[in-house]
Amino acid sequence: MRDIALSPSPSDSQSEAEAPRLNRRQAAKVRTRQKVLDAARQLFAERGYEPATIRDIAKGAGMSTGAVFANFQDKAELFEAVLTGDLVQLAETMKAAAAAEGSVRTRLLAALGAGYHGSLEQLPLVQAVIARSWFQPVAAEMRTRAAIKPILSIVTDTVQAGVREGELRQDADVRLLGEMIYGGFLANYRHAAYDGWTMEQLTERMGKQVDVILAGAISRQ
Repeated sequence: MRDIALSPSPSDSQSEAEAPRLNRRQAAKVRTRQKVLDAARQLFAERGYEPATIRDIAKGAGMSTGAVFANFQDKAELFEAVLTGDLVQLAETMKAAAAAEGSVRTRLLAALGAGYHGSLEQLPLVQAVIARSWFQPVAAEMRTRAAIKPILSIVTDTVQAGVREGELRQDADVRLLGEMIYGGFLANYRHAAYDGWTMEQLTERMGKQVDVILAGAISRQ
């Protein structure tokens, strides 16, 4: 079949016209920032937070340390930017998985399993996130919570769908159930990071946790 070239619709042309165009300097700054983020993410994933130095990150990005500091105030800000970007991607992955057919349990485990699968290949980064979560400043904690909110919403929305479809009781405390399930999801990361748990072990544990948490909310009709 031959490829057919489609002309852009008026709305497409309008959107392109309305989109701000970057000049060369702005575009170069965006590329530099992304190079720094990519290099930092790789090093954080390989080594964790402390061993990954700004000097090594700059070297990985192929630039000077001054170029790194021109885009980020310090390593903590750079780490936060990497984490925020990863959380956005993780939320997209989990949302797609939660859209699968099946029971509320099936959809929850699909979403949470997708979350684990996307993280286990970079355990040093997971360990760094866990460690720093106890010591980061309040402002950074609030920003992290805001970044995590879409992931928590995926869990809560899936539980809410179970109520709407009659699988869970109408008086179920959706918010509490969602927070408890998400809390278990996060807690299990420690087993992966420090006890060497596999995907199979994590999903088995998460399945048992979901069963216990939802037990009192199952509709008996």
